[in-house]
Amino acid sequence: MKRISIKDVAKEAGVSASTVSYVLNDTPTESISEETRKRVIAAVQKLEYVPNLNARSLSSRHSNLIGVLIPQTEPGKEFMFSNPFYGELLSSIEYTARQNGYHLLLSGTQEDQCYLNIAQNRGVDGIIIVGTYPGENLNALKRAGVPIVLVDSYVKDPDFHTIGIEDKEGARMATRYLIEKGHRRIAFISGSIREYGVNIKRYQGYCDALKEAGLAVEESAVYSGTVDYEYGLAAAVLYAERGRKQTAAFVTADVISMGFVKGLTQQGIGVPDDISIVSFDDVYLANMAYPSLTTVHQDIGEKGRKAVELVLEAAKAKEHQHTECILPLHLVERDSVREWREPT
Repeated sequence: MKRISIKDVAKEAGVSASTVSYVLNDTPTESISEETRKRVIAAVQKLEYVPNLNARSLSSRHSNLIGVLIPQTEPGKEFMFSNPFYGELLSSIEYTARQNGYHLLLSGTQEDQCYLNIAQNRGVDGIIIVGTYPGENLNALKRAGVPIVLVDSYVKDPDFHTIGIEDKEGARMATRYLIEKGHRRIAFISGSIREYGVNIKRYQGYCDALKEAGLAVEESAVYSGTVDYEYGLAAAVLYAERGRKQTAAFVTADVISMGFVKGLTQQGIGVPDDISIVSFDDVYLANMAYPSLTTVHQDIGEKGRKAVELVLEAAKAKEHQHTECILPLHLVERDSVREWREPT
């Protein structure tokens, strides 16, 4: 079936192809009569013409595409949508982009994959990268010549805009809450603890809260794996094998917590009767879990909206100016924590 072209629309409407282009793009510098505009719109509808976005981007030098890169920091894991955090974040990014006339190009990338090639081959107008680390890949992206926003990254570089939260303070808040509830032996359960990552910041906040309360940080109380439901199940088995020494746990992601609770139940360990849990993120499933999770709330939707806004503002700005946006946190109390008194 032949693709309808702008020339076909022009012939049907009895105007030039450039006039059709002016009408479709609502070009402000061209004066088009209302009668001509109606004829063009009628022709477009009759022929069911769909503009060629690739051709439009070549002529305008804008693709109306925002690239979203999620580096695959855990080899072999298909974790992009298994973690509800990413679903909520990407939904917000997509909706905000669409409201502004943009579409998304989503890519999960291996750590050794060149970000620059992805950006240049697709011709995006801006890039949002979620959870990346310093490296040559990131440095190479500067040559793409488009605005770049880093989400949940502790890379300090004035060439990149950043949006995130105070991960360290959020972890301190969660651990302090457990201490205030009477807990003195508190486990730390997270994904991999890497320099410049969010988990090391959350580990530091956990350690700070324990030290402030005069409590020791015990190596046997630290569990580090992958950010997924399956690791939560595995951590529960490890907790039981290590003797169930902690009465509470700070878990750095809701998706791990949900696996941890299920795994504990399978081990005959009750939440919060035997162990209390404070989690992090407050994804929509946190309230639907059983028991519902007490968790550190971050506004995931706002994080996505701000990321798109930063990209679009930077694309319009004549001069580059680094922007850093830090969103607030607060604790949401639910059913996974109880007061604890040490047996006498």
